[in-house]
Amino acid sequence: MNIEQDILAARILIVDDQDANVQLLRRLLEQAGYTDVSSTSEPTEVCRMHRHQPYDLLLLDLQMAGMDGFAVIEALKASAADGYLSVMVLTAQPGHKLRALQAGAKDFISKPFDLVEIKLRIHNLLEVRLLYRALAEHNRLLEHTVAERTAELRESEARFRALTELSSDWYWEQDEGGEFTKVSGPALEMLGIRVGPLVPGATVPDDDGWDPVERAALHKRVAERQPFIDKLFHRTLPSGLQQQFRVSGQPMFDRECRFIGYRGVGVEVLPGT
Repeated sequence: MNIEQDILAARILIVDDQDANVQLLRRLLEQAGYTDVSSTSEPTEVCRMHRHQPYDLLLLDLQMAGMDGFAVIEALKASAADGYLSVMVLTAQPGHKLRALQAGAKDFISKPFDLVEIKLRIHNLLEVRLLYRALAEHNRLLEHTVAERTAELRESEARFRALTELSSDWYWEQDEGGEFTKVSGPALEMLGIRVGPLVPGATVPDDDGWDPVERAALHKRVAERQPFIDKLFHRTLPSGLQQQFRVSGQPMFDRECRFIGYRGVGVEVLPGT
């Protein structure tokens, strides 16, 4: 982006019913290198012209017959596509300056014209306008990219969940408070929790048969927000039958790196496998 070239190529519309003012401003702009300068003496046509092909800057006289500049500003505000109204008013009335700025104009030029001041003010306002437009376009592209990536991530996560559920005996998810939000298979029983979240201090029966040392180690990793991979858990049933399970889990975080829960899978390890 060459800002100076873009400024000189900006579309400028002069709105004034005094031909002498129009010719003075047009000559000044063309001598300064501006290449796309138009004019109209009909204020009622400004909105139509601006909607057809928006201008980067409107130099607007406030005192015109039929429709004054304040009315033009209000009409333009109602049809502004991007919410940014790039209008510089021309006025010989000091009391009109504040009113014009309050109405939505971005700057003003006092009559009689100071030609050096005009060139500087026009250049500066166009620079702000073009940078605002570039920022708006950047934000639009960024939002589009984020939307695409989000859709891709959701699709990828859906595939991941489907594959893990097919390849594992159990799949589970829980929120940041430890409450299970998705369970596929008897994950609660497998992890030794029948009531309450997967956090240290959860209430579990004393005679459920799970190895207390292994369970304590699991609770510690969960409290530290650490992943656990292929962790073995053992259980002895009342009949004396021994069971063994292999469990994996990982913490989940959102875009702001805020912890939002855990998800994991588990399989029963059968004798001889």
